[in-house]
Amino acid sequence: MNKKISSKSIVFIHGLFMNPKSWDSWIKYYETKGYSCFAPAYPFHEGEPSDLRRNINQDLGNLTFGQVINSLVQFIDKLAEEPILIGHSIGGLAVQKLIGLNKGVAGICIDPAPPKGLFSAKWSFLKANLPTINPLKGNSVFLPDIKWFQYAFCNTMTLEQTEIEYTRFVVPESRNIPRSSTKNDGIVDFKKPHNPILIIAGEQDNIIPSSLNKKNFEAYKDKNSRTDFREFAGRTHYICGQQNWEEVASFIKEWIEGLK
Repeated sequence: MNKKISSKSIVFIHGLFMNPKSWDSWIKYYETKGYSCFAPAYPFHEGEPSDLRRNINQDLGNLTFGQVINSLVQFIDKLAEEPILIGHSIGGLAVQKLIGLNKGVAGICIDPAPPKGLFSAKWSFLKANLPTINPLKGNSVFLPDIKWFQYAFCNTMTLEQTEIEYTRFVVPESRNIPRSSTKNDGIVDFKKPHNPILIIAGEQDNIIPSSLNKKNFEAYKDKNSRTDFREFAGRTHYICGQQNWEEVASFIKEWIEGLK
């Protein structure tokens, strides 16, 4: 499964509480390296984050992870070539699912949400995730406050720095995306041969602890398929927007070029 790749197309897949705007800097970075870049929005996630926060579409509350995957498959199937996939958080889990569906020549999963069956008992994981998946909230749309965003994403930043990032990027979210990812929508066949996968963890990630990303990496069992792991010191769940994000992007570029 570890054939040489020639694709110059990258599909960036955003995570929860984000939309394609979160990838703007990465797209500029990779376009200067000669890649054609795409960043599709999940259903109900298209637009300016501030507008999405002001005008919450209540239909968003019913959106599931399976529906997100279907929308991504439809997008990828229209591309001229099979792409490289780069996803963050639940977008990282989406990459794992899409690689399993043979929709990418290689997959980079940054702080990926865990597939079904993988769990962490760390308090930070529970504290950060429970407000989102809270079963008592039904299908209501979840718009987190800045303090939650600081704890879950930006825990090495001040509240003032976090507020700047929140204002620029945070969007309302469906509780049913993460809920359904813990069920059948989130199943990954770890025994199946697959195209190359790189899993990246942030050492100080609260919501998806590095130890959970390591467990995800170690779950892959096919010895003939390439699966790599890298932890970045001092990085949080906001690794893609955190200071020195270019170091992570550069590492990924070198990993991709090592496949060619």
